[in-house]
Parts: sequence; structure tokens; C-alpha cells
Amino acid sequence: MTSPGDRYVGTELELFRHALHWKRYFARRLAPHLKGAVLEVGAGMGGTTATLSEGRDGAWTCLEPDPALASQLRWKIAEGLLPTHCEVVQGTVATLSPERRFDAILYVDVLEHIEDDRAEISAAGARLAPEGKLIVLSPAHQWLFSPFDAAIGHFRRYDRESLERLTPAGLRLVRVEYLDSVGVIANAANRFLMKQGMPTLSQLRFWDRVLVPLSTLLDPLTLRRLGKSVLAVWRESKVDISREH
Repeated sequence: MTSPGDRYVGTELELFRHALHWKRYFARRLAPHLKGAVLEVGAGMGGTTATLSEGRDGAWTCLEPDPALASQLRWKIAEGLLPTHCEVVQGTVATLSPERRFDAILYVDVLEHIEDDRAEISAAGARLAPEGKLIVLSPAHQWLFSPFDAAIGHFRRYDRESLERLTPAGLRLVRVEYLDSVGVIANAANRFLMKQGMPTLSQLRFWDRVLVPLSTLLDPLTLRRLGKSVLAVWRESKVDISREH
């Protein structure tokens, strides 16, 4: 039986499937951390799944609480629109078997939708295999919280300090970087000027086709200390962080 809380209330998934440059950009940053068995929490319509699981041999579990979205994911796998090594599980991290372990657990634009993020991250950390990684990509900077964030069910945005405070027992935060430095301008314009609840398709395409490519050039120059999104990676605290690149 499902509850109303299982159903995703956001309306941006269909719109953001057009953000192809952005998906390719963050895929390059996440790829080095995605080894072995991967759990993707909140797989949605499978846009991130298709981008990140392509060309991989390891098992990929799509965890999705919304029954309609979970059914859509299964249909896409059956139709060859997602790789056959993908498995769909309807539910949440808390409902997974305690014995299941993953080499990487991934939250892409998901953690900000979860009210009790501390409990969520703690539950995820407990399901990591030895030397596994917990990876979060989320909107950055609470001062950029806009009507768009509220409209799609965000509880918050993150920065280095707020993510570090979430560190579960037994894990160490080994990487934090910001992505899409140019996109900060667009987010700030919406936050303080336009105050839109949802971007138009033309606005999204301008951001994706113009601003994101500029960010891919400028982000290394800022040492990835500025951006509208933040990427965090945790790993077991006993692992030597000097091996992280």
C-alpha cells in the first residue's frame, strides 16, 4: 500500500529532461565515484539513470518511492530505454533490506526534498559496503532559495558547512565542490527579481546551452568554490583521504 507521501509532488522532472549539457557535465564529475553496485535514491523518470549508468557493467538499483514513477522506470527498462542491468525498487532507503550493501549511494537533486535529511543520510551510510561512497548533488546556498525551490518541494539548499554537519557516524566528508558558477547569476536573478515558480522551456534551454558550457570553462578557474549546485562525497573515515583526487 502506498501513502500520499510516496507520490512525488514536483513538476520539474519533465522540464529538466531537456538539460542535456548539465547532465553530461555533472556526470563527468560523478563518474570517478560510481564503482560497483550503485543505489540511486529517488530515480524519478530515469533521466539521471540514463546519463550515469550508460556504459557501466555494475548493478544499478533505482530506488523510487512514487509508484507511478517506479512503474515508468520498469517500462523504460523493458523497452530498452534504460540499461538492462538496472533494477527498480519501489520504496525508500529505510525500507530496503538491512543486509543490502552498495559501493555507491547517490542522491542527485533529491536530498533537498527530504525533510529529515540527517536521518536519511544516516540510513544511507549504514548501507554502504566497505570503502563505499555516499554522493550528494544538490542546489547550493540557502540565500538563493527561491519560489522555484518552494514550488517543487525543496526544504532547503546546501553549502559546505551544512553538508559537513550531516556527516554520518563512521564516514568522512572527503570532497565538496561547487558546480555551475555562471548559473549562480540566473538563480540570483530569479531569487531577487523574477521570483518565478518555474522556468520556461526557453529559459531552461538558454541556461543549459549557454550558461552551463560557460561554467564548464570557468568552474576550474574558481577552484570549484562557486556554483549554484554543490557536490559532496563521503567515505569511510578509516580510508586514507590522500587517495581522493
